[in-house]
Parts: sequence; structure tokens; C-alpha cells
Amino acid sequence: MEQFLNNVGSMLTKVSDVVCGYPFFVLLIGGGLFFFIYSGGISIRRYGDAIKALRYNQGNGGAGQISSFQALMSEISSTVGMGNIAGVAIALTMGGPGAIFWMWVSAIVGMSTKFFEGALSIMYKGKDSAGEVQGGPMYIIMNGLGRRWKPMAYFFAIFALLGTLCFMQANQLVEAVTTVITTPLGVENTLMLRFVLGAVICAIVASVILGGITRISQIATKIVPTMVGMYFLLVFVIIVIYIDQIPGVFASIFHGAFSFEAGIGGFIGTAIIGARRAAYVNEAGVGTASLMHGASRNDNPIREGLVTMIGPSIDSGLVCTLTAIPILIAGNYTGLGEIKGLFIALNSFESLLPGYGHYLLMVIVLFFAFSTMFSYSYYGLKCTNFLFGAHRAKYYNYFYLVMIIVAAMIPLGSVVAVMDLSFALMALPNMIALVLLAPRVKRLARQYFARQ
Repeated sequence: MEQFLNNVGSMLTKVSDVVCGYPFFVLLIGGGLFFFIYSGGISIRRYGDAIKALRYNQGNGGAGQISSFQALMSEISSTVGMGNIAGVAIALTMGGPGAIFWMWVSAIVGMSTKFFEGALSIMYKGKDSAGEVQGGPMYIIMNGLGRRWKPMAYFFAIFALLGTLCFMQANQLVEAVTTVITTPLGVENTLMLRFVLGAVICAIVASVILGGITRISQIATKIVPTMVGMYFLLVFVIIVIYIDQIPGVFASIFHGAFSFEAGIGGFIGTAIIGARRAAYVNEAGVGTASLMHGASRNDNPIREGLVTMIGPSIDSGLVCTLTAIPILIAGNYTGLGEIKGLFIALNSFESLLPGYGHYLLMVIVLFFAFSTMFSYSYYGLKCTNFLFGAHRAKYYNYFYLVMIIVAAMIPLGSVVAVMDLSFALMALPNMIALVLLAPRVKRLARQYFARQ
């Protein structure tokens, strides 16, 4: 069975490497750069306005189920997850320290992309088969571009069902438990053990997601500030202890980002690896932001776009940097011979804080993994609603829960390949719609800022 899974994983990895190489890089980073320039550098110039928009308590009279703040916290709970820990470790393994710089670049341009995603999610909402107002790329495509674009809306929804199954979170959470708890106790890491752990995770997730978006958003609003604050304090302790090595850490990031020692191919490869991992972390251009912010009651598209813009600065900017610093100080991310994710991070924290470092990170991992799994279920539910009707959407949650168990048992390489490939195919229709509808957002933005 394990050999079969490895063979399937190898095939998926080859396909993913082709689709998610240069095409994915050009689509997301090139598209993000276009939005950055087209908007006049909105992610930098208007970040202060984004913070003000987040504090704005009036004008939430639009159709929706949650507030703008709850939408942002729910979105961040999905993006601040295993990608911020395991994904950063994978990026360092594959691309070296320079990949972190390109994650930062991706965050800046990704903020501009998310501004347009958030604005359009309010501008073009639709109704499901039950008559309830919904938002997301499917409705943006159909209501913004017209009914003849309906096949592209279905294309997005189909691959979003696969891309939002939380394979990475379930897989790496099981790896964390086996690395920190079961293996030291002498329990062999078998397929059956991973099945049992997956079933336990499944039961915990079920207790939340079966309560719908209201329960998910309520929990996300409480858990996100807590988990980011805890992680910041943990890494801050490491920075204080190893303060003399911090300059070298950032020097290695900038040197690796612009190093041509491996030739132009090595330089481009590092940039692509950083962009791919950042895309998995902040999901700018992938379409998930529109799915969540489409549920916001905010009736002002530009204000919602500004709120949406904050996300990448937290996940790809702050949290990914917090992960990179300890791993680069520990220096245990090279010469492994295979893709490693959370294993590297856990060992790094343990080597820097002997005796308890990996346990502390394990607590953070639990927060990160479960918060993402809660929010991702809502994304898939909305896509099922669109594809098969509101009366059948409830069955998606049961499928989602079963796939958590499956994800716990498959190899990490397969997980990375499936997620990368799904995100790339989600991003294609979403980015096309964003580019075509960008002039309408810019016109509203000009009017909005003229009144400020």
C-alpha cells in the first residue's frame, strides 16, 4: 500500500513541477506585480487606510453572514497554518535562505492582488439555489463577466474542492505528533497509527465545522490573535538568546536571493520556490479570499478590499519570518535527501531550546493546523453549494472529514504536489477575472479615496 502511494506521489510531483514552475510564477507574481503597479502601489501607500478600515464599525449593512473583521480573522486562520511552518521549512530545503526574500516580495504584491479580490467579492455577490446571498470567484466570474463565462466559474469550483481539503495540515499535524510524542515513546510510525491519529483529528474538526460559518468565524476571531501572539513570543525568546546570529540570518537571506553562484537558473529557481510556497501561505490570487470575504456584511467594496489586503502582511510577512529565523539559526535544513517540512522546524526549535523547544512548537502547531482546517471546510462547502446546490452542500463536510484521515496517511511529497497543482488551477480562472474586472475596482477606489 505504501509503495503504491509513493508511486502515485512521484507521478503527481512530476506533473506539479511542470504546471507550478514558470507558469505559476508568472501568473501569481506577474499578476500581483501588475496589480501593484496598476493600483499605484496600494499595498504600501494605503496600508494605514487598511488598518483604519479594519476598525470601521459602520456600514456593515450589506448582505452577508459575518463582519469584515470576522472575515479577515477567518481568512487568516486559513492562511496562517502549516504553510507558515512546514511550508517555510520546505522552501528553505528546496531553495535555500534566498527563498524567504521572494516570499516577502510575494507578500507585497499579494497584498495588491487581495485588495482587488476583496473589493470584487462585495461588488459581485450572487444567490445560491436556496436564495441565500453568497460570494466568491464563481459569482465574480458569472456576475462580473457574464453568463457566457460560466464554464470558467465551474472550472474554479471543481479544483477548489480539491485544493481546500487541508491535506497539508492533517499530514503535518500527524508528523508533529509522531515526531514529538509517539516515536520517543517507542511506538512505530505505521500506516495504522497515522490512520488512528487522522481519525482523532477528524473528530475534533467535526465538532466545529458542522456548526457552520458562524461558529467557524467566532472561533477564528478568538484563536487567531492568540496563536500569532504566542508564536511571536516563542520566537522572540529565541532571538534574544541568539541575538548575535540575527545579522547573519538576514545576510544569508539577501545573499541567497540575489546569488548567481549557481547561475541564472539557480537564481530563477530560488525565486520560483519562494513564490510557490508563499502562494500556498497567503493564497493571493488563488481565490480563497473572495470565498471568505464574500460572506462579509460590509456594503463598501473598497473598504472590504483594504481589510482583505492586511492578510499577506501577517501570514507571508510576519509569521513566515518568525519561522525562518530559528530554522536558519539552527542550520539543519540541508542535506536531507528528501522533502521535509515540520520535521525540520521541530528539530530546529528543539536544538535552540533543548528539552522543551519542540513541545512549545507542538502547541503552536495544534493551533495553526486546526484553525486552517476549520476555515478550509467553509471554502469547499461554498464550492459544493455552487456546483450541486444548497440542499446537497451539507454532504461536503462529511467528505471533507473523511479526506482528513486519507491525508494523514499519504506521503508529504504527494501532499505538496496535490496542493500546488490545485492552487495553480484555481488561480488561472480567478486571475483572469481579476485582471478583466480591475478597471471597475480602480474607478471605485478613486472615488473612495477622494472622499477621505
